[in-house]
Amino acid sequence: MAERPHVVLVCVDEMRADAMGAAGNPHIDTPNLDDLARGGYHFTRAYSATPTCVPARVAMFTGKSPSLHGRYGYREGVSFPEAYPVTLQSTLREAGYQTFGVGKMHVFPERARCGFDEVLLHDGFLHTSRQLSRGPSAMIDDYVDFLRRESGDPRADYQETGIGCNAMTARPWEREERLHPTRWVADESFRFLERRDPTRPFFLYMSFHRPHAPFDPPQWLWDKYRARSGPARAQGQWLPRFDEHRRDFDSEAEFGAQKESTHEQVRAGYYGSIEFIDLQLNRLKESLSDQGLLEDTVIVFVSDHGDMLGDHDMYRKSVGYEGSARVPLVMHVPPRWRGGWGSPGEVGAIAELRDLMPTLLGLADVPVPGGVDGTDLGPATRGERVREHLHGEHLIGSLGRHSMQWIRSERFKYVWFSGDGHEQLFDLEADPCEERDVAGADDFAGELARHRELLVAELADREEGYVADGSLVPGRPVQSEAAWVREFAQL
Repeated sequence: MAERPHVVLVCVDEMRADAMGAAGNPHIDTPNLDDLARGGYHFTRAYSATPTCVPARVAMFTGKSPSLHGRYGYREGVSFPEAYPVTLQSTLREAGYQTFGVGKMHVFPERARCGFDEVLLHDGFLHTSRQLSRGPSAMIDDYVDFLRRESGDPRADYQETGIGCNAMTARPWEREERLHPTRWVADESFRFLERRDPTRPFFLYMSFHRPHAPFDPPQWLWDKYRARSGPARAQGQWLPRFDEHRRDFDSEAEFGAQKESTHEQVRAGYYGSIEFIDLQLNRLKESLSDQGLLEDTVIVFVSDHGDMLGDHDMYRKSVGYEGSARVPLVMHVPPRWRGGWGSPGEVGAIAELRDLMPTLLGLADVPVPGGVDGTDLGPATRGERVREHLHGEHLIGSLGRHSMQWIRSERFKYVWFSGDGHEQLFDLEADPCEERDVAGADDFAGELARHRELLVAELADREEGYVADGSLVPGRPVQSEAAWVREFAQL
């Protein structure tokens, strides 16, 4: 038996928490993820506090909240190794783990290993990197080299289908299924398992770019979900307040209506992409079983953030509403490695991406570095409350130029828009789809005031000046990042 458990962290990009059968969604087939959830720990209230790709991955790798890691919005070109020298993978590496990453890293510079012994990259579409390299390049993307070599096309590009990396457009994958980037991430991961150092525990980061756009699953999955109906979309009664910011029918709009046919195509591509990843989970399980590793391997499945997928006429991410901010989090922990963990099942504690680092280090019996404010989720499996509330935020433009601040408590979600001070309050117990804003209701005045005070405490020392004399102050200029990050910016 290994001295420490092996760890596989499966991270997908932009998957909603409810886009799986085990979450009660009858419109999508995810049998392997569902098996993992039923036999393991399914954290049903897990969130991404800064729900876009870059800051979410910073939280996951560093175990830190936005107030510590300083990334409040989406921004490429900030040197990751300089800003964050201590990561989950570097800590495991120092403890003797062989660390290997495959797929999406979304760091700068692209080849920075951030604590991994080796990395094979497919980031999908990094705007800064493509501009610097004048298009796709094997220098910044190992999948490009594979695609060109295996297809025989020296100019092959993962964007050549014409569907955008953030657009509400979709179509089936046009090449052989074995050439799809989802298959490539899985195949390279299994190749590592075959070639790993058998004398050391390993940490494998399987990072799938999908179901992030482009929505392009294999043809058979496209056909399956085009023929299947989807769930009804949530439509908040509060939407008219934001009418001036709508960009109806714009292909890349984050807020705006889409034709129903467009929505159905996007949903088919999105669900098909998730089921294709689900099949790779079965391949992972079989590969670990073939090598006698399954009972010594912790498997974590998580997403960096969700996708609004048409809820409230919103698409993509960044907002603090449930479709964007709540993520799937499932953990398989073999019995011999559970220690003081409780019995497997659904776990209702409020969890966040920053919690993965201390949780996995705890399972590996590796000390947590200083400065980490994430929480080990082990006690939550025994029914203990690991936090009273969660603070999340993101700079957004789709609903006006604001910092969208939010508090998720046991029952409620409070939202504050820094630009004009608008407040929202949702009773998630009675209204899980956030369709009724009760901020103006007399019956909820006490809860509104209580949650406002929670946010005041979270923002009291922020340089933007969001709080003065114990009150929230709207209209402060929003900043792209915290001041300390600017010294690392590569402009």
